[in-house]
Amino acid sequence: MSSEHQGRVSVVTGGARGIGLACATELARAGSAIAVCDLRIDDATAAAAVLAAEFSVDARGYAGDVSAWSAVEAMIAQIARDFGRIDHLVNNAGVQFVSPLAEFPIEKYQLVRGIDLDGVFHATKAVWPHLLAQGRGRIVNIASVQGVIGSPFKAAYVAAKHGVIGLTKVSAIEGARVGITANAICPGAVMTDLIRGQAADLAASFGGGISEEEALDRAFLAAMPTRRFIEPVEVGALCAYLCGDLAKSITGAPISIDGGWAAQ
Repeated sequence: MSSEHQGRVSVVTGGARGIGLACATELARAGSAIAVCDLRIDDATAAAAVLAAEFSVDARGYAGDVSAWSAVEAMIAQIARDFGRIDHLVNNAGVQFVSPLAEFPIEKYQLVRGIDLDGVFHATKAVWPHLLAQGRGRIVNIASVQGVIGSPFKAAYVAAKHGVIGLTKVSAIEGARVGITANAICPGAVMTDLIRGQAADLAASFGGGISEEEALDRAFLAAMPTRRFIEPVEVGALCAYLCGDLAKSITGAPISIDGGWAAQ
């Protein structure tokens, strides 16, 4: 096990599963203490227990709705009290909703924006004073390839992820003189529950008459020259690197890990 992040504390939102858990795992593998944040405390504490047992790090679970500023402010304050410091923030919490634009429900647009974009701002604002106190900080925002391109039926998600990249750039500029970096990882199709959960709605949005597997292929794999789903560990390893000291000059960057999707 690497010890690069020994003595550091990483906060991971949406950390109980999928990409968030992969990021938490790779940071724990490198020695970091982990605050696993998720909507359900049972999910967060269960994931934290696995990390603590596997990597012998201090890992704890926290619950909070990232779309609500008061909840995030209280959660980050509790993490800082429990661990005594915060060094890294991984903004991963996210949701998706698929619908043609003309039929897109307003409440679903607000839900996606509230979690996928507002949640990134809330957590960044809440941890900023703690990163300043360390004189060093790393913010890794899990955006999406759809933060640099557009895709049909995903108005809210594409808008939010474009916003995340803009917020990342602002954070990088403001953090540059105080030792804080901010970067956005832009994954293509990573096989997680978020992808699986889109299959039925995608099949319907394409007009029906196709299987869920065909809908996923048309929506994702057809756009990726590698023609394979990305493994969560690939994103987790990149996240851990961006939190490291050798990445101190990488900041404000949207970094694609998308099988060539955005290169076309």
